[in-house]
Parts: sequence; structure tokens; C-alpha cells
Amino acid sequence: MAATDKILIIDDDARNIFALTATLKAAGYKSMAASSAVQGLAFLKNDPGISIILLDMMMPEMDGYEAIGKVKDIRDVYIIAVTAQAMTGDRERCLAAGADEYVSKPINVDKLFRLIDTHINAHSGDTDNG
Repeated sequence: MAATDKILIIDDDARNIFALTATLKAAGYKSMAASSAVQGLAFLKNDPGISIILLDMMMPEMDGYEAIGKVKDIRDVYIIAVTAQAMTGDRERCLAAGADEYVSKPINVDKLFRLIDTHINAHSGDTDNG
């Protein structure tokens, strides 16, 4: 993991943030958390090291679908949509909104790590523009 690869967790549920942060830290990933999309967007604007976002799709005020568009307006980052709504068509809806990948809750940690590692490895040769 490059020095600039940081994972931003955006989730309104403190239990989800706690569990994801602990899981990512135990695996050696750097992460930070926001309890709302608005806070997450502010972090993204101010931290060029964020290269991956784990985005809860069902949040009050601004849901993940709206947040994806605003994230993409700031810069291109890898977005993994996270939702408890494991219904038919949800994955497609998340991807159509602009997410790069999708995981459902409860999160399969091995799958999540594969997605993160695949993204990091695919971009490890990129030059740092910041």
C-alpha cells in the first residue's frame, strides 16, 4: 500500500465505522471515517491521500447515490458502495450511479480486501500528482 493510499469510510452508523476501521487497521490499511456524506466530502477535498471510499448507500440527509456524483465532481477515486439492501438490481443501481464496486452487509471481508488490493495494485505505478 502506497503512502498515499488511504481508505475513507463514510457511514452514519458508528458500529459499522468501528468494525470497518478495526478490520482495515488489523490488515494494515490506513483509513479514516466520516459519519455523513457531507463530512466525507470535506475530508476528500482536504486529503489528497484518499484513494478509496467505502460508501454506505443508505444515509440520512445525503444518501450514497447523491454522494457518488459529488465525490466524482471533486476527483476520481475508487468507490465501493456498501449496502444492507442486498436486493436484486441493487448492484446494478450502485454501479449505474458511478460506484466502481459493490459489497453488501454483512461485509465479506475477504471480498472487500480483494477489491481494495486489486485497485491498489492496478494503480501502484501511477505517479503522484499531489
